[in-house]
Amino acid sequence: MGKFLKYSKNFYFVFTLLFILWMLFIDSNDFVSQFRLGSKLSELKKQKEFYQDKKEVIKADREELMSNNDLLEKFARERYLMKRKTEDLYVIVKE
Repeated sequence: MGKFLKYSKNFYFVFTLLFILWMLFIDSNDFVSQFRLGSKLSELKKQKEFYQDKKEVIKADREELMSNNDLLEKFARERYLMKRKTEDLYVIVKE
């Protein structure tokens, strides 16, 4: 107990202790905030990786569609319900 009282009278020790407590728990950049930001950053990196992979798949599909006219016609008919002038188009909606 005597040593603690000895150090508690020292201005620099008290100031350093208060500064450390402030930085660890009270400041806007405390440990809890840093942990939350770190976890959010890792989540965003995973999302970025997912969307980059998806972008590569879409680019490959686009290149395949642009090089093959039969595939392009099939895609247009299925996705955008396009038809030829001599055809009738019936859409069946399942409930």
